[in-house]
Amino acid sequence: MAARSKARKRAVDVLYEADLRGTDALAVLRDRIAEGQPPVAEHTVRLVEGVVEHGARIDGLIDTHARGWTLQRLPDVDRAILRMATFELLWADDVPDAVVIDEAVELARTLSTDDSPSFVNGVLGAILDAEVPA
Repeated sequence: MAARSKARKRAVDVLYEADLRGTDALAVLRDRIAEGQPPVAEHTVRLVEGVVEHGARIDGLIDTHARGWTLQRLPDVDRAILRMATFELLWADDVPDAVVIDEAVELARTLSTDDSPSFVNGVLGAILDAEVPA
């Protein structure tokens, strides 16, 4: 698995854990960094910090584009994947949009339900269409 793919997976793990515990994602991130096993990549830090910084906007976009679902009704892991990928799509200019979506879909395929990959793809595609000028 490529370094950035591992970093994305680790960011999803941190976001998921924080969501389940009802705690701050930055506190979970600090705990993981302090543990040091496995080491936390700089890209993981960037992703988690970005999701926290832009959290309200990210959640609003997901809620708007997850047709038929509210943010709180989404499976926890899907919510973490969508948050991480939405940040990367809109605020990380060094990663092509197609790569972000492909990586998010692959995480959903690996970590979530059978329906999650197509759902994640659809939500991220709608966010991208609505937010990124052609």
